[in-house]
Parts: sequence; structure tokens; C-alpha cells
Amino acid sequence: MKESQQVEWKESWRDDYLRWICGFANAEGGVLVIGRNDKGEAVGAKDAGRLLEEIPNKVRDVLGIMVDVNLRREKGRDLVEIRVEPYPSPISYKGEYHYRSGSTKQELKGAALERFLLKKRGRHWDDVPQPSFTVRSCSAAAFQLFKQRAAESGRMDRAVLRDGREVILGNLELIEKHGIKRAAQLLFTDRPEQYVSGAWIKIGFFVTNDDLRYQDEVHGSLFEQVEKTLDLLYTKYLKAYISYQGIYRRETFLFPLTAVREALLNAVVHKDYSSGIPIQISVYDDRLVLWNAGDLPENWTLARLLGKHPSRPFNPLLANTFFRAGYIEAWGRGIEKIDRACREHGIEPPVYDSGMAGLMVTFRAKFVELPVTTLNVGRRTTPITTPITTPITTPIATPIATPITTQETGETAQETAQEAAGTTQEPTLIATQQRLAELIAANPEISQQTLAVALGLTREGVKYHLNKLKRAGVLRHIGPPRGGRWEVLK
Repeated sequence: MKESQQVEWKESWRDDYLRWICGFANAEGGVLVIGRNDKGEAVGAKDAGRLLEEIPNKVRDVLGIMVDVNLRREKGRDLVEIRVEPYPSPISYKGEYHYRSGSTKQELKGAALERFLLKKRGRHWDDVPQPSFTVRSCSAAAFQLFKQRAAESGRMDRAVLRDGREVILGNLELIEKHGIKRAAQLLFTDRPEQYVSGAWIKIGFFVTNDDLRYQDEVHGSLFEQVEKTLDLLYTKYLKAYISYQGIYRRETFLFPLTAVREALLNAVVHKDYSSGIPIQISVYDDRLVLWNAGDLPENWTLARLLGKHPSRPFNPLLANTFFRAGYIEAWGRGIEKIDRACREHGIEPPVYDSGMAGLMVTFRAKFVELPVTTLNVGRRTTPITTPITTPITTPIATPIATPITTQETGETAQETAQEAAGTTQEPTLIATQQRLAELIAANPEISQQTLAVALGLTREGVKYHLNKLKRAGVLRHIGPPRGGRWEVLK
């Protein structure tokens, strides 16, 4: 037998070792052997008979638990073996809470102690009620966004979504007799950091690790944070490469949206919000790094996380609400989706690192020299002189609400006016509108922001083309202005 998670050796007894017994009781149980040195050699316990009587009484009086104390003989020497069962309730040593982790004993304090006490009571951090937080404290905008997404996902009864806030919170298990739970403070308030420190997302563009060029903070409900962060990443931070198929322009981002979206959702749902540290996203020319303060499930390794595994959310109530809103699945398939999206995009799956007081996910770009693409004009084939490997978008420090005015991107007010007057090249307009109709046909519920990213336009540019196609009888919109779906008529 070797020292391990459940075995500890001591040469002689000291009352201080009650802390070790406390640690075993709070973890998975274990055996404390008196009379064996660090090498595992039997050296014998002094006054073993007396210890057989004293130790059970001291454990009972100080820790309030019962243990089995037995006498063992090995090579003619007496060993005292103390067997400790795991206890369902938290055990303290004079107000201190100790825990056996690996082959060491740790005293639990702060956030670690809170998680331990909640776990012993069968609860999670996001499950704790906050009596001072009321239904009136919730945000109407956050509820509206959730209702819209939940209705689109079909994972929540529409009749419930038409009910009041309290009914919705009840169906999501976010309210009890003692008050509304912590998860609701994150999901249904416009500034959750007022209640939970660090409940926001920080994004920065780096040239090197110590050369930060610009940054953004993303606030709002957790739903808004996810959508705003993806918007910022794909309109301001991440580079894309341009190519052409005929007269159609194609933009290829370095990292697939599906994989980045899934990694971001994992960071938001599994974050340890008791840490008080925001999620941090670092963007470089060749990589994208997401970090959040979170731990793997107990006794899990990275190998198990990356393999087939059940869903074990760090914040079950957050995960359930994001599932109802259609943002995530409930089967623990997030890693598989990320890996598949990366391989389909032609890059390696991200690298995961759980040794950074949290979990870090690093995507790396793959630069490929593409052949020169040709643009067909009538019967004549004209080569495009700009190399495809030249990025069409570089990180910009201006707000994303400001349109980028170039010949390639979008419709500024001047371009819209020119098109309305019939002075802009008609083939370019037709190509853009044909591509827009193709994207809508493939995904009738596609958002205007996603269309803008795919076409290299501003939102105003997308609206202009949508209105033009509606007037021409090519498209129609079904449902409310926010939400609903598009239908291609011809």
C-alpha cells in the first residue's frame, strides 16, 4: 500500500492529525496509519494500546464523527490504523474545513469553501437564492431576448413564454420561496456585475503578449454578452481573406464561427463566477485565445473532457436556460462540435490548458497560399491582381458602428444614394443580391448581422439590399420584425 488520495502514513500520533481525519471525512474517506515512516516502513507506534482508546474519543469530541481504530502488527511492530468514512455533511476541525486532495491536505477558504459547502448541501453556486433580488430587478430587454430565442428554439412552451416573469422564472427553476437565484442575476439583468463581480467579457487585440493595441468590454445579460462578443469578434477583431468564384466574392475567416461560438458559450456557462474575474479573449494575427476562471468537474482530466463524456455543467441552471433558449445542446457534445468545425475549416482543433487557474482554449490559424482567382466578365477571363492571401480586413480601433468605406465593403450613405440614382455598377449589385438570396434560402432565420459578415457589408447595406429584393418581389419576411424568418419567392 502506498500513500495516495486515501492513504496517509505518520510515524507517531499528534492531536494535530485530527485535521487529516477531517480532510478524509470531507473528501472520499481514507486510512491514516500511525507507526509507518514516509518510505512506508513499519517503525511501530508508541503506546499503541493507549492510542486505541484515546483516538476514537478525541475524534468524536472534536470532529463529531465516529471512526474505526484498529491494531495491526507488521514485522513484530504495532501499527494503529484509523479508517475514516466519507461524510455527506461538512465536517470542521475547530471551525476549519480541511479536504484531502491527491496526497495532500488542504484547508478550504473563500470561494473554494463556499463551493464545498454548497456541494455538501447538494447545491451549486448559481442555485443560491438572493432574497434582496426581486422580479422587479429583472430587465425587460433581457426577458424579451430570452423569449425570442426560446420561441425560435421550440424548447419551451409558447404558452409559458406569454406568461409573466415570475412564471417563466419558475419554469426555469430560478425562483424558490427564499427568493430568486443567482443565475437569474446573470441572465436577466442588464448589468449583472452589479450583483456578481467580474460578470462581463474583456476582448483585446495583441501584436505580442505585452503589446495591446486596443480592447473592448462587453456588458449586459449573459445572452447579450454572447451575441455582442461574437459580433465584435467577426466585425472588428478577426481577419478574413477574400476570394472570388465568378463574380461572387467569398470571405473566409481564420477561425470558423461555429467553433468560436461554441467555445465562447462553454466559457460563459461553465465559468466559476465566484472568482470575480471576467472572461478574457485575446486576439492575435495568428491565434485566438479564450480564458475563463473555471475548473474541470471533480476527478476529471483533460483527456476525459476531450473524449466522450456526459454533460456536467459547472452552473446547471445557467446551462438549462441557455439550452431552453437554443444556444447550447444538453449532451456534452460541445468539444466534438468545435473539433469538427475546425477540421472542416481546414485548421487543427484548439489546444486546451487547465493549468492556468482556469481553462484556456487556443485556436491557431493555418495560412495557405491559394491560387490566383479569376473574375469572369462576359466571355473574357481577367485575373484579379490582388493576392488572395492578403487580408481584406485588419483589426481597427474604431467602433463597429462606424461603417468601413472601401470599394469592397458595404454601402455607406453615399453608395446607397448612388445606387438609388442608378450610377453604381449594376453587375456588382446583382451579384450581391444573388448571394444574399442564396444565404437566406440556405438559412431562412439568418440574422442581418450574419448576412453583413458573410457579404462584407454594413448592416445598413444589408437592409438596403433586403428592401430592394422585397420591393422586387424576390423576398418576403414572415413573423415579427425582431425574429421571424425570410422566404425566397423567386
